[in-house]
Amino acid sequence: MKTRKVLIPTSRVIFGHGRVDITPPVGIYHRMWGAARHDRSTGLHRPILADVMIFGSLNEEPELLVRAHIDLVGLVTDDHQAIVSGLAEAVGVDEDRVDVTYSHSHSSGFYMPDRVELPGGELMPEYLADVADKVSEAGTEAVLSLEAAVITYATGRCDMAANRDCEDEAFGGYVCGFNPDVAPDDTVLVGRATDLAHRQVATLVHYGCHPTTLAWDNTLLSPDYVGAMREEVERVTACACVFAQAPSGNQGPRHGFVGDTEVADKNGRQLGFAALSALMSMGPPGTDYEYQGPVISGATIGTWAYTPLTEERREAAAVFETGVHSVDLPVRSDLDVDELKQKLEEWTAKQQEADARGDVVGARDCGARAERARRWLGRLKGMPEGNYPYRFSVHRLGDAVWVSCGGEPYSHLQVELRKRFPDYTILASPLTGTIQVAYLLDEASYGKGLYQEEPSSLAKGCLEMLIEAMAEKIEAVVS
Repeated sequence: MKTRKVLIPTSRVIFGHGRVDITPPVGIYHRMWGAARHDRSTGLHRPILADVMIFGSLNEEPELLVRAHIDLVGLVTDDHQAIVSGLAEAVGVDEDRVDVTYSHSHSSGFYMPDRVELPGGELMPEYLADVADKVSEAGTEAVLSLEAAVITYATGRCDMAANRDCEDEAFGGYVCGFNPDVAPDDTVLVGRATDLAHRQVATLVHYGCHPTTLAWDNTLLSPDYVGAMREEVERVTACACVFAQAPSGNQGPRHGFVGDTEVADKNGRQLGFAALSALMSMGPPGTDYEYQGPVISGATIGTWAYTPLTEERREAAAVFETGVHSVDLPVRSDLDVDELKQKLEEWTAKQQEADARGDVVGARDCGARAERARRWLGRLKGMPEGNYPYRFSVHRLGDAVWVSCGGEPYSHLQVELRKRFPDYTILASPLTGTIQVAYLLDEASYGKGLYQEEPSSLAKGCLEMLIEAMAEKIEAVVS
Protein backbone atom coordinates (compact mmCIF):
# COMPACT_ATOMS: atom_id res chain seq x y z
CA MET A 1 0.00 0.00 0.00
CA LYS A 2 1.34 3.43 -0.94
CA THR A 3 2.00 6.00 1.79
CA ARG A 4 -0.50 8.85 1.60
CA LYS A 5 0.06 10.36 5.04
CA VAL A 6 3.31 11.00 6.89
CA LEU A 7 2.77 11.07 10.65
CA ILE A 8 4.73 13.85 12.34
CA PRO A 9 5.99 12.81 15.82
CA THR A 10 4.14 14.92 18.37
CA SER A 11 3.70 15.26 22.13
CA ARG A 12 0.71 17.19 23.52
CA VAL A 13 1.61 18.16 27.09
CA ILE A 14 1.75 20.80 29.75
CA PHE A 15 5.19 22.41 29.46
CA GLY A 16 7.30 24.89 31.42
CA HIS A 17 10.92 26.02 31.29
CA GLY A 18 13.32 27.85 33.56
CA ARG A 19 17.00 28.77 33.21
CA VAL A 20 19.73 29.97 35.57
CA ASP A 21 23.35 30.95 35.15
CA ILE A 22 25.57 28.69 37.27
CA THR A 23 28.95 29.94 36.05
CA PRO A 24 31.57 29.06 38.69
CA PRO A 25 33.90 31.71 40.10
CA VAL A 26 37.13 32.10 38.16
CA GLY A 27 39.91 30.47 40.17
CA ILE A 28 37.86 27.43 41.18
CA TYR A 29 39.44 23.99 40.75
CA HIS A 30 39.19 23.17 37.05
CA ARG A 31 41.53 20.35 35.99
CA MET A 32 39.56 17.51 34.38
CA TRP A 33 42.39 16.22 32.19
CA GLY A 34 45.19 14.03 33.43
CA ALA A 35 47.58 15.75 31.02
CA ALA A 36 46.69 19.25 32.29
CA ARG A 37 49.31 21.11 34.33
CA HIS A 38 47.02 23.69 35.94
CA ASP A 39 44.57 23.35 38.83
CA ARG A 40 42.66 26.65 38.93
CA SER A 41 40.55 28.07 36.11
CA THR A 42 41.96 31.33 34.75
CA GLY A 43 38.94 32.85 33.00
CA LEU A 44 35.62 32.28 31.26
CA HIS A 45 34.91 31.25 27.67
CA ARG A 46 31.09 31.13 27.78
CA PRO A 47 28.52 30.99 30.60
CA ILE A 48 27.74 27.70 32.34
CA LEU A 49 23.94 27.25 32.44
CA ALA A 50 21.27 25.00 33.91
CA ASP A 51 17.89 24.45 32.26
CA VAL A 52 14.84 22.92 33.91
CA MET A 53 11.95 21.60 31.83
CA ILE A 54 8.67 20.40 33.30
CA PHE A 55 6.28 18.19 31.36
CA GLY A 56 2.79 17.23 32.45
CA SER A 57 -0.27 15.40 31.23
CA LEU A 58 -3.24 17.37 29.96
CA ASN A 59 -5.46 15.96 32.72
CA GLU A 60 -7.18 18.29 35.19
CA GLU A 61 -4.67 17.20 37.84
CA PRO A 62 -1.60 16.65 35.69
CA GLU A 63 1.25 14.35 36.57
CA LEU A 64 4.53 16.23 36.31
CA LEU A 65 7.90 15.09 35.05
CA VAL A 66 10.92 17.30 35.82
CA ARG A 67 14.15 17.27 33.83
CA ALA A 68 17.22 19.38 34.63
CA HIS A 69 19.97 19.73 32.02
CA ILE A 70 23.16 21.10 33.54
CA ASP A 71 26.44 22.23 31.89
CA LEU A 72 28.65 20.21 34.26
CA VAL A 73 30.62 17.04 33.67
CA GLY A 74 28.72 15.21 36.42
CA LEU A 75 28.59 15.01 40.20
CA VAL A 76 29.02 12.45 42.96
CA THR A 77 25.99 11.01 44.72
CA ASP A 78 25.64 13.51 47.58
CA ASP A 79 25.95 16.61 45.40
CA HIS A 80 23.70 15.15 42.70
CA GLN A 81 21.10 14.18 45.29
CA ALA A 82 21.10 17.69 46.76
CA ILE A 83 20.01 19.02 43.35
CA VAL A 84 17.34 16.33 42.97
CA SER A 85 15.92 16.93 46.45
CA GLY A 86 15.86 20.71 46.12
CA LEU A 87 14.25 20.56 42.70
CA ALA A 88 11.60 18.08 43.85
CA GLU A 89 10.71 20.36 46.77
CA ALA A 90 10.61 23.48 44.59
CA VAL A 91 8.27 21.89 42.05
CA GLY A 92 6.23 19.93 44.58
CA VAL A 93 6.81 16.39 43.26
CA ASP A 94 8.34 13.17 44.56
CA GLU A 95 12.05 12.75 43.88
CA ASP A 96 11.30 9.86 41.51
CA ARG A 97 9.68 12.43 39.21
CA VAL A 98 12.99 14.30 38.80
CA ASP A 99 15.73 13.47 36.29
CA VAL A 100 18.93 15.49 36.55
CA THR A 101 21.38 15.06 33.69
CA TYR A 102 24.58 16.71 32.55
CA SER A 103 26.03 17.93 29.25
CA HIS A 104 29.35 16.40 30.37
CA SER A 105 31.51 19.37 29.40
CA HIS A 106 35.08 18.55 30.41
CA SER A 107 35.89 22.27 30.77
CA SER A 108 33.20 23.39 33.19
CA GLY A 109 35.18 22.24 36.23
CA PHE A 110 35.69 18.92 37.99
CA TYR A 111 33.98 19.05 41.37
CA MET A 112 34.89 15.84 43.14
CA PRO A 113 35.28 15.61 46.94
CA ASP A 114 38.91 14.50 46.67
CA ARG A 115 39.78 17.80 44.94
CA VAL A 116 38.75 20.11 47.77
CA GLU A 117 42.27 20.11 49.18
CA LEU A 118 43.82 21.06 45.82
CA PRO A 119 44.26 24.67 44.61
CA GLY A 120 40.84 26.11 43.85
CA GLY A 121 39.11 23.30 45.71
CA GLU A 122 38.30 25.61 48.62
CA LEU A 123 35.69 27.29 46.37
CA MET A 124 33.87 24.05 45.58
CA PRO A 125 31.57 23.47 48.60
CA GLU A 126 30.00 26.93 48.44
CA TYR A 127 29.69 26.74 44.66
CA LEU A 128 27.94 23.36 44.67
CA ALA A 129 25.50 24.53 47.34
CA ASP A 130 24.80 27.57 45.16
CA VAL A 131 24.17 25.32 42.13
CA ALA A 132 21.55 23.33 44.04
CA ASP A 133 19.80 26.54 45.13
CA LYS A 134 19.85 28.04 41.64
CA VAL A 135 18.55 24.89 39.96
CA SER A 136 15.65 24.96 42.42
CA GLU A 137 15.02 28.58 41.38
CA ALA A 138 14.87 27.44 37.76
CA GLY A 139 12.36 24.79 38.80
CA THR A 140 10.16 27.46 40.38
CA GLU A 141 10.42 29.55 37.20
CA ALA A 142 9.42 26.53 35.13
CA VAL A 143 6.35 25.91 37.31
CA LEU A 144 5.22 29.50 36.84
CA SER A 145 5.48 29.16 33.05
CA LEU A 146 3.48 25.92 32.76
CA GLU A 147 1.00 25.98 29.88
CA ALA A 148 -0.50 23.66 27.30
CA ALA A 149 2.02 23.01 24.53
CA VAL A 150 2.73 20.91 21.47
CA ILE A 151 6.18 19.40 20.98
CA THR A 152 7.02 18.52 17.39
CA TYR A 153 10.04 16.35 16.62
CA ALA A 154 12.31 16.15 13.57
CA THR A 155 15.55 14.31 12.85
CA GLY A 156 18.64 15.70 11.16
CA ARG A 157 22.25 14.67 10.65
CA CYS A 158 25.52 16.19 11.80
CA ASP A 159 29.03 14.83 11.25
CA MET A 160 30.68 16.99 13.90
CA ALA A 161 30.92 13.88 16.11
CA ALA A 162 33.02 10.87 15.20
CA ASN A 163 33.74 7.43 16.54
CA ARG A 164 36.67 7.75 18.95
CA ASP A 165 37.85 4.14 19.37
CA CYS A 166 40.90 4.30 17.11
CA GLU A 167 43.50 1.56 16.74
CA ASP A 168 47.08 2.85 16.47
CA GLU A 169 49.26 0.04 15.14
CA ALA A 170 52.50 1.96 15.76
CA PHE A 171 51.47 2.60 19.37
CA GLY A 172 50.43 -1.03 19.71
CA GLY A 173 46.92 -0.43 20.99
CA TYR A 174 43.87 1.79 20.93
CA VAL A 175 43.81 5.53 21.48
CA CYS A 176 40.82 7.70 22.28
CA GLY A 177 40.58 9.84 19.15
CA PHE A 178 39.04 10.34 15.72
CA ASN A 179 38.48 7.01 13.96
CA PRO A 180 37.46 7.65 10.34
CA ASP A 181 36.96 3.92 9.67
CA VAL A 182 33.82 3.52 11.81
CA ALA A 183 30.65 5.49 11.14
CA PRO A 184 29.26 7.30 14.19
CA ASP A 185 25.63 7.75 15.14
CA ASP A 186 25.17 11.18 13.55
CA THR A 187 21.52 11.65 14.55
CA VAL A 188 20.39 15.11 15.63
CA LEU A 189 16.97 14.99 17.23
CA VAL A 190 15.19 18.34 17.58
CA GLY A 191 12.07 19.07 19.60
CA ARG A 192 10.11 22.30 19.07
CA ALA A 193 7.80 23.33 21.90
CA THR A 194 5.00 25.74 20.91
CA ASP A 195 2.09 27.17 22.85
CA LEU A 196 -1.50 26.98 21.64
CA ALA A 197 -1.02 30.22 19.69
CA HIS A 198 1.78 28.46 17.75
CA ARG A 199 4.44 30.65 19.37
CA GLN A 200 7.70 28.75 19.84
CA VAL A 201 8.66 28.74 23.52
CA ALA A 202 11.67 26.38 23.57
CA THR A 203 13.87 24.16 21.44
CA LEU A 204 15.46 20.88 22.48
CA VAL A 205 18.59 19.64 20.71
CA HIS A 206 19.59 16.03 21.40
CA TYR A 207 22.97 14.82 20.06
CA GLY A 208 25.62 12.31 21.06
CA CYS A 209 29.10 13.81 21.29
CA HIS A 210 31.51 14.12 24.21
CA PRO A 211 32.14 17.84 24.89
CA THR A 212 35.89 17.30 24.60
CA THR A 213 36.82 19.92 22.04
CA LEU A 214 38.74 21.74 24.77
CA ALA A 215 41.33 19.65 26.56
CA TRP A 216 44.44 19.91 28.73
CA ASP A 217 45.74 23.15 27.19
CA ASN A 218 42.52 25.00 28.02
CA THR A 219 42.31 26.76 31.39
CA LEU A 220 39.00 28.57 30.81
CA LEU A 221 35.61 27.61 32.21
CA SER A 222 33.51 26.56 29.23
CA PRO A 223 30.41 24.58 28.19
CA ASP A 224 32.49 23.49 25.15
CA TYR A 225 30.57 23.28 21.86
CA VAL A 226 27.21 23.47 23.63
CA GLY A 227 27.54 27.23 24.21
CA ALA A 228 27.88 28.27 20.56
CA MET A 229 25.24 25.74 19.50
CA ARG A 230 22.72 27.32 21.87
CA GLU A 231 23.65 30.80 20.70
CA GLU A 232 23.01 29.98 17.04
CA VAL A 233 19.67 28.29 17.65
CA GLU A 234 18.47 31.01 20.03
CA ARG A 235 19.52 33.72 17.58
CA VAL A 236 17.10 32.30 15.00
CA THR A 237 14.25 31.17 17.26
CA ALA A 238 14.31 33.92 19.92
CA CYS A 239 13.62 31.35 22.64
CA ALA A 240 15.62 29.08 24.92
CA CYS A 241 17.54 26.17 23.41
CA VAL A 242 18.12 23.22 25.76
CA PHE A 243 20.89 20.75 25.00
CA ALA A 244 20.38 17.07 25.84
CA GLN A 245 23.42 14.82 25.62
CA ALA A 246 22.76 11.49 23.88
CA PRO A 247 24.62 8.22 24.54
CA SER A 248 28.16 8.97 23.40
CA GLY A 249 30.62 6.80 25.31
CA ASN A 250 32.32 6.00 21.99
CA GLN A 251 31.86 9.39 20.29
CA GLY A 252 33.61 12.76 20.42
CA PRO A 253 34.35 15.71 18.13
CA ARG A 254 36.37 14.80 15.06
CA HIS A 255 38.26 18.04 15.69
CA GLY A 256 38.91 18.10 19.42
CA PHE A 257 41.44 17.79 22.26
CA VAL A 258 42.65 21.37 21.67
CA GLY A 259 43.04 24.53 23.72
CA ASP A 260 41.54 26.89 21.13
CA THR A 261 38.03 28.07 22.07
CA GLU A 262 37.40 29.03 18.43
CA VAL A 263 37.39 25.33 17.58
CA ALA A 264 34.77 24.68 20.26
CA ASP A 265 32.63 27.50 18.87
CA LYS A 266 33.04 26.17 15.33
CA ASN A 267 31.90 22.71 16.46
CA GLY A 268 28.94 24.28 18.22
CA ARG A 269 27.91 26.26 15.16
CA GLN A 270 28.09 23.15 13.02
CA LEU A 271 25.69 21.36 15.37
CA GLY A 272 23.52 24.47 15.67
CA PHE A 273 23.16 24.75 11.90
CA ALA A 274 22.22 21.05 11.66
CA ALA A 275 19.62 21.52 14.40
CA LEU A 276 18.21 24.58 12.65
CA SER A 277 17.99 22.63 9.39
CA ALA A 278 15.88 19.97 11.14
CA LEU A 279 13.84 22.69 12.82
CA MET A 280 13.10 24.41 9.52
CA SER A 281 11.87 21.12 8.04
CA MET A 282 8.90 21.10 10.42
CA GLY A 283 5.37 22.05 9.47
CA PRO A 284 2.85 23.75 11.74
CA PRO A 285 2.43 22.23 15.21
CA GLY A 286 -0.28 19.64 15.65
CA THR A 287 -0.32 18.48 12.04
CA ASP A 288 0.52 15.49 9.85
CA TYR A 289 1.60 15.68 6.20
CA GLU A 290 -1.07 14.29 3.83
CA TYR A 291 -1.48 13.73 0.11
CA GLN A 292 -4.17 16.00 -1.39
CA GLY A 293 -4.45 14.64 -4.92
CA PRO A 294 -3.57 15.79 -8.44
CA VAL A 295 -3.68 19.27 -9.90
CA ILE A 296 -3.62 19.57 -13.70
CA SER A 297 -0.97 22.08 -14.73
CA GLY A 298 1.86 22.02 -17.26
CA ALA A 299 2.44 18.67 -15.57
CA THR A 300 0.02 16.74 -13.41
CA ILE A 301 1.13 17.80 -9.93
CA GLY A 302 0.71 15.64 -6.86
CA THR A 303 -0.02 18.00 -3.97
CA TRP A 304 0.59 17.52 -0.27
CA ALA A 305 -0.47 19.66 2.70
CA TYR A 306 -0.16 19.78 6.46
CA THR A 307 -3.50 18.76 7.97
CA PRO A 308 -4.66 18.94 11.61
CA LEU A 309 -4.24 15.82 13.69
CA THR A 310 -7.30 13.57 13.70
CA GLU A 311 -9.00 13.03 17.04
CA GLU A 312 -7.38 9.61 17.26
CA ARG A 313 -3.96 11.14 16.61
CA ARG A 314 -4.61 13.92 19.14
CA GLU A 315 -5.43 11.35 21.81
CA ALA A 316 -2.31 9.29 21.00
CA ALA A 317 -0.13 12.42 21.12
CA ALA A 318 -1.49 13.23 24.58
CA VAL A 319 -0.65 9.88 26.18
CA PHE A 320 1.51 10.55 29.25
CA GLU A 321 2.96 7.52 31.01
CA THR A 322 6.04 7.59 33.23
CA GLY A 323 8.00 5.07 35.22
CA VAL A 324 11.25 4.70 37.16
CA HIS A 325 12.84 1.27 37.13
CA SER A 326 15.93 -0.60 38.24
CA VAL A 327 17.97 -3.48 36.87
CA ASP A 328 20.71 -5.32 38.74
CA LEU A 329 23.95 -5.15 36.75
CA PRO A 330 27.06 -7.11 37.77
CA VAL A 331 30.01 -5.15 39.17
CA ARG A 332 33.55 -5.96 38.03
CA SER A 333 35.36 -8.25 40.43
CA ASP A 334 38.95 -7.52 39.35
CA LEU A 335 39.40 -4.18 41.13
CA ASP A 336 41.92 -3.83 43.99
CA VAL A 337 41.70 -0.69 46.13
CA ASP A 338 45.10 -1.22 47.78
CA GLU A 339 46.77 -1.62 44.40
CA LEU A 340 45.18 1.60 43.15
CA LYS A 341 46.34 3.50 46.24
CA GLN A 342 49.87 2.22 45.65
CA LYS A 343 49.74 3.31 41.99
CA LEU A 344 48.56 6.76 43.03
CA GLU A 345 51.49 7.16 45.41
CA GLU A 346 54.02 5.83 42.89
CA TRP A 347 52.92 7.97 39.96
CA THR A 348 52.62 11.10 42.13
CA ALA A 349 56.19 10.59 43.30
CA LYS A 350 57.38 10.07 39.72
CA GLN A 351 55.60 13.25 38.63
CA GLN A 352 57.37 15.22 41.34
CA GLU A 353 60.74 13.75 40.28
CA ALA A 354 60.08 14.64 36.63
CA ASP A 355 59.12 18.19 37.61
CA ALA A 356 62.29 18.52 39.66
CA ARG A 357 64.51 17.63 36.70
CA GLY A 358 62.51 19.82 34.28
CA ASP A 359 61.02 16.94 32.28
CA VAL A 360 57.75 18.58 31.20
CA VAL A 361 56.43 15.67 29.11
CA GLY A 362 57.44 13.08 31.68
CA ALA A 363 55.75 15.02 34.48
CA ARG A 364 52.60 15.39 32.40
CA ASP A 365 52.44 11.67 31.65
CA CYS A 366 53.12 10.61 35.24
CA GLY A 367 50.52 13.08 36.47
CA ALA A 368 48.00 11.59 34.05
CA ARG A 369 48.69 8.09 35.40
CA ALA A 370 48.21 9.34 38.95
CA GLU A 371 44.95 10.99 37.90
CA ARG A 372 43.62 7.70 36.54
CA ALA A 373 44.28 5.98 39.86
CA ARG A 374 42.73 8.87 41.81
CA ARG A 375 39.53 8.69 39.75
CA TRP A 376 39.30 4.94 40.14
CA LEU A 377 39.48 5.26 43.90
CA GLY A 378 36.73 7.89 43.79
CA ARG A 379 34.47 5.65 41.73
CA LEU A 380 34.92 2.65 43.99
CA LYS A 381 33.70 4.47 47.08
CA GLY A 382 30.23 3.18 47.84
CA MET A 383 30.17 0.63 45.01
CA PRO A 384 28.54 -2.61 46.21
CA GLU A 385 30.00 -6.04 45.64
CA GLY A 386 28.11 -8.36 43.34
CA ASN A 387 25.36 -6.36 41.64
CA TYR A 388 24.72 -2.66 41.22
CA PRO A 389 21.06 -1.47 41.36
CA TYR A 390 21.10 0.58 38.16
CA ARG A 391 18.31 3.16 37.90
CA PHE A 392 16.68 4.08 34.61
CA SER A 393 13.44 5.74 33.60
CA VAL A 394 11.04 5.37 30.69
CA HIS A 395 8.53 8.11 29.91
CA ARG A 396 6.08 8.12 27.04
CA LEU A 397 5.02 11.58 25.89
CA GLY A 398 2.67 10.92 23.00
CA ASP A 399 4.66 9.78 19.97
CA ALA A 400 7.97 10.12 21.82
CA VAL A 401 9.64 7.92 24.43
CA TRP A 402 12.17 9.63 26.69
CA VAL A 403 14.54 7.25 28.48
CA SER A 404 17.27 8.13 30.94
CA CYS A 405 20.06 6.25 32.68
CA GLY A 406 23.28 6.81 34.59
CA GLY A 407 26.85 6.51 33.39
CA GLU A 408 28.10 6.79 29.83
CA PRO A 409 26.67 4.07 27.59
CA TYR A 410 27.91 3.62 24.05
CA SER A 411 25.73 5.01 21.24
CA HIS A 412 24.69 1.40 20.58
CA LEU A 413 22.00 1.90 23.23
CA GLN A 414 19.91 4.44 21.34
CA VAL A 415 20.69 2.94 17.92
CA GLU A 416 19.31 -0.41 19.06
CA LEU A 417 16.23 1.08 20.77
CA ARG A 418 15.38 3.06 17.64
CA LYS A 419 15.62 -0.10 15.54
CA ARG A 420 13.25 -1.91 17.87
CA PHE A 421 10.71 0.91 18.09
CA PRO A 422 10.73 2.60 14.66
CA ASP A 423 7.25 4.08 15.10
CA TYR A 424 8.32 6.21 18.08
CA THR A 425 10.81 8.99 18.57
CA ILE A 426 13.38 7.70 21.07
CA LEU A 427 15.26 10.28 23.12
CA ALA A 428 17.88 8.70 25.39
CA SER A 429 19.62 10.72 28.11
CA PRO A 430 22.72 9.22 29.77
CA LEU A 431 24.48 10.75 32.78
CA THR A 432 21.12 10.96 34.56
CA GLY A 433 22.56 10.29 37.96
CA THR A 434 26.04 10.10 39.37
CA ILE A 435 29.09 9.39 37.20
CA GLN A 436 30.26 6.52 39.40
CA VAL A 437 29.59 3.64 36.99
CA ALA A 438 31.48 5.33 34.12
CA TYR A 439 31.16 3.60 30.73
CA LEU A 440 28.92 0.83 29.43
CA LEU A 441 30.50 -0.68 26.32
CA ASP A 442 28.87 -3.10 23.91
CA GLU A 443 30.14 -6.66 24.34
CA ALA A 444 32.17 -6.63 21.10
CA SER A 445 34.26 -3.70 22.37
CA TYR A 446 35.64 -5.51 25.43
CA GLY A 447 39.10 -7.05 25.44
CA LYS A 448 40.58 -4.64 22.89
CA GLY A 449 42.39 -2.44 25.37
CA LEU A 450 40.03 0.52 24.91
CA TYR A 451 40.31 3.37 27.38
CA GLN A 452 36.60 3.13 28.20
CA GLU A 453 36.94 -0.41 29.55
CA GLU A 454 39.62 0.60 32.06
CA PRO A 455 37.54 2.98 34.25
CA SER A 456 34.23 1.09 33.93
CA SER A 457 32.81 -0.24 37.17
CA LEU A 458 30.32 -2.63 35.58
CA ALA A 459 31.05 -5.95 33.90
CA LYS A 460 30.94 -7.00 30.27
CA GLY A 461 27.40 -7.53 29.01
CA CYS A 462 25.81 -4.82 31.15
CA LEU A 463 24.90 -2.60 28.20
CA GLU A 464 22.99 -5.44 26.54
CA MET A 465 21.23 -6.22 29.83
CA LEU A 466 20.23 -2.56 30.13
CA ILE A 467 18.90 -2.44 26.57
CA GLU A 468 16.74 -5.51 27.20
CA ALA A 469 15.39 -4.02 30.45
CA MET A 470 14.61 -0.71 28.72
CA ALA A 471 13.00 -2.41 25.73
CA GLU A 472 10.71 -4.36 28.04
CA LYS A 473 9.51 -1.19 29.76
CA ILE A 474 9.15 0.72 26.46
CA GLU A 475 7.04 -2.11 25.06
CA ALA A 476 4.78 -1.82 28.10
CA VAL A 477 4.07 1.89 27.56
CA VAL A 478 3.59 1.78 23.78
CA SER A 479 1.50 -1.38 23.43
